[in-house]
Amino acid sequence: CMYILYGIPNCDTVKKARLWLENKGVSFQFHNFKKEGISKEKIKSWAELFGWDVVLNKKGTTWKKLSPDDQSKINTPSRITGFLVEQPSAIKRPILEKDGKAICIGFSEADYTSLF
Repeated sequence: CMYILYGIPNCDTVKKARLWLENKGVSFQFHNFKKEGISKEKIKSWAELFGWDVVLNKKGTTWKKLSPDDQSKINTPSRITGFLVEQPSAIKRPILEKDGKAICIGFSEADYTSLF
């Protein structure tokens, strides 16, 4: 099977997930949001699985840098999707996919251990 890990190389949580996978000998491809971008379709599929509140990372600096007024305008699935395509750093990360389907968002050793 094919695993893809979506994220940003300098994110500590992504680094932990990559290291965990490498240490367990799991073969995966890394998709860098910043360089490779992300499609609206992919974001929507993740939101269907995990929910918009999870996919849009409101704890991160990308979101916190926005004014409260701008934040309040990002309030529908299509606006959230557009924002995340333009600002993929605001996507909760990492997202791990197996054979094209997301199986985990974020990273915890317990979650990954249960998956592998």
